[in-house]
Amino acid sequence: MDDAPVETARIMTSLKRLMRSRAVTYSELGKRVGLSEASIKRIFSRSTLTLARLDQICQALDTTIQEVTRLAGDHSVEPAETLSIKQEAALAADSNLLACFYLVASGRDGREIAEELGADDKKVRRWYLQLRALGLIEMRPGLRARAYATSAIKWRREGPIANLYARQVREEFLQSPFTGPIDALHFRSSELSESSCRVLLRKLERLAAEFRDLAELDRTLPSRDKRSIGMLLATRPWVFSMFESLRQ
Repeated sequence: MDDAPVETARIMTSLKRLMRSRAVTYSELGKRVGLSEASIKRIFSRSTLTLARLDQICQALDTTIQEVTRLAGDHSVEPAETLSIKQEAALAADSNLLACFYLVASGRDGREIAEELGADDKKVRRWYLQLRALGLIEMRPGLRARAYATSAIKWRREGPIANLYARQVREEFLQSPFTGPIDALHFRSSELSESSCRVLLRKLERLAAEFRDLAELDRTLPSRDKRSIGMLLATRPWVFSMFESLRQ
């Protein structure tokens, strides 16, 4: 892998991320392309990939060579997961600017942003210039832009965005029966040791990272193929108030 050209290594990394996002194992991929699991692992470990084999793997993963190479180029620099205090403060001070940034980070073009926010091209361009001045986006031809940050931003605790919106987000998010086909609500309560709590926290961090990776992989999909999804992960020492009252 170390001896492989940089471009090939990036393509292999993008393929691995696509496999993770689609929950496709080496064994499953081998079945889809007519190779053994060992052969697939050898291809990935040695980066021995012909153009014909790349096309075959892309078809098996329901993607294209063009998309994989684009992902490889975009991930040559990992997108930031957090913003500076200055950047957060600027977004918190202007809800339109925050919305524009969110849509850019989600892969929307200027036309879609204008339609979504009820603005004209001139206003979208003005937002772009503000975001560029903040170091948040790269402007591209055709009223397009690319965010330097992931679409799944990890906002700062007690930061400008959290202070302004955290309570409203929590209240709105939980006002749902969570009964839809892609809804989920799991609540568990038990007694755990401190070591088990640390294990649980690591798993939650990994799940949050998977969410970010999936968001990055889906960034350039057409908006008709995506939905805005929220995921709340939380854990803390807690006793049901009913039990507390019984103890008293």
